[in-house]
Amino acid sequence: MSSNICDQEGKEVCVGLYLGPCVITPTIARTRNGLSLVSVEAKTDAKIAKIDARQLSDLMLASEPIRNWANAVLRDALNEKAEREWCLAALGGAERLKWFRQTYPRYEEIFTHVLIASFLGITPVTLSRLRADDGQG
Repeated sequence: MSSNICDQEGKEVCVGLYLGPCVITPTIARTRNGLSLVSVEAKTDAKIAKIDARQLSDLMLASEPIRNWANAVLRDALNEKAEREWCLAALGGAERLKWFRQTYPRYEEIFTHVLIASFLGITPVTLSRLRADDGQG
């Protein structure tokens, strides 16, 4: 699965890649004023479970284990977002690809070249060159 946003010209930019089993970034982190800021797309057949945000909040208040689980999901999502933002801000193209391979092993086998390039904030042509330079493209 991938999560994407659209820029002002309507071009999709990949902001998240997911392999199951997993929890996609909760609604609270993907919406503003009730409108979704991020679209989520299954790239292969997927089984999806959904829980209403209000129902989850009620369950979190009623159950400490559920509250701990949900808070851990939010923490993990924020950590992943911060790590990717650091990567985009601090690393050049070759280092971004190295970070991606270390952080997301096997993702290159599963996700398309264009999605990975978008996720890394580089063009598909740059990704091709980087892969060719390191002999893995």
